Amino acid sequence: MMKLKAVIVEDSRLARNELKELIKAHKEIEILGEAENVDDAFVLINNTKPDLLFLDINMPEKDGFELLEMLDEVPITIFTTAFDEYAIKSFEYTAFDYLLKPINQKRFSKSIEKVIESMNNNETSIIKNENALSLDKQIFIKDGENCWLVKLKDISLFEIVGNYTRVFFDQKKPLIYKYLAQVEEKLPTEVFFRANRQQIININHVKKVVSWFNGKLKIEMNSGEEIEISRRQSYLFKEQLSF
Repeated sequence: MMKLKAVIVEDSRLARNELKELIKAHKEIEILGEAENVDDAFVLINNTKPDLLFLDINMPEKDGFELLEMLDEVPITIFTTAFDEYAIKSFEYTAFDYLLKPINQKRFSKSIEKVIESMNNNETSIIKNENALSLDKQIFIKDGENCWLVKLKDISLFEIVGNYTRVFFDQKKPLIYKYLAQVEEKLPTEVFFRANRQQIININHVKKVVSWFNGKLKIEMNSGEEIEISRRQSYLFKEQLSF
């Protein structure tokens, strides 16, 4: 039986207890811990690396969305909320699922079935070092009022813009407040390649490669962007992708 390691983040002790009662009917779920605020949850999640996060949205001081923004690696997230307005907003954040309080056992079980099905369908991820994120892990991206949970493998390009990095996925191009070098530290290098000083490409999203001037290569991405690979990196690109 697949074991799902879970963390509960909920400011109400009563609500946490209700969730734990629902979980008792699912032997495949192991609760690693619980937290009643975002700061404690951040430490707990980084220490335990759960597969699944039950996350309340409306909490004092910092809300559930702010927690996701703090995390480099986001577990499968099921929002729990007492408010319909938040439930609707969670879809804008592309949450895996949401549960409206009070949570119905049948609805809860259906959500867990979806989680297990999703995990069973995940492809084996490529990782070169222990610091890199796996391709199926989600990252949380926030740009103004717009937020997304995106699997790393669905990101085609990272591009430096001053002190920010632009992230390309699904025809969207939000900015995150991180240097490109910080992003690069978390990327599996077998899939993400530094094309030049400004851009990192996902080689699985490359549509075409053509020879360019002065020994350089030019890349056309599936999304239409054209990327020029520096001369030094062109040599490394050929070497990495050759037999």
